[in-house]
Amino acid sequence: MHLVGTQVIPEQGGRSGFTVEFVGEGGEIVSVSMRNDAARSLNRLNAVERAKTVMMELARADTDALESDPDAEHKIKTARTARAAKDTGEMERQLDEGLEDTFPASDPVSVTGTTIASDHRKKH
Repeated sequence: MHLVGTQVIPEQGGRSGFTVEFVGEGGEIVSVSMRNDAARSLNRLNAVERAKTVMMELARADTDALESDPDAEHKIKTARTARAAKDTGEMERQLDEGLEDTFPASDPVSVTGTTIASDHRKKH
């Protein structure tokens, strides 16, 4: 993959973390999503370097151990979502995060109407 660009996408303005997208010349995109820690040490300036580190660790990972475990695929699939793991605390946190992200849109829409006064009886 010949790299032609990177994009750093903040999650909740960077408070939650960042997604770094590496873009290849053939349209390939590799995304690395990283959560921020309590100290919020992850920022727009260091996100690309941290994403590179994550990819290097992935490249060195022992994927053979996953392949030799017959339950590995099931474990990975169920660990992907809080709902599947029945983690109500995490589901509440995700709900709160989603509500915070959409707060202005969650306000009721105010509907106003305008009318233009006319005397249409005079035209007849």
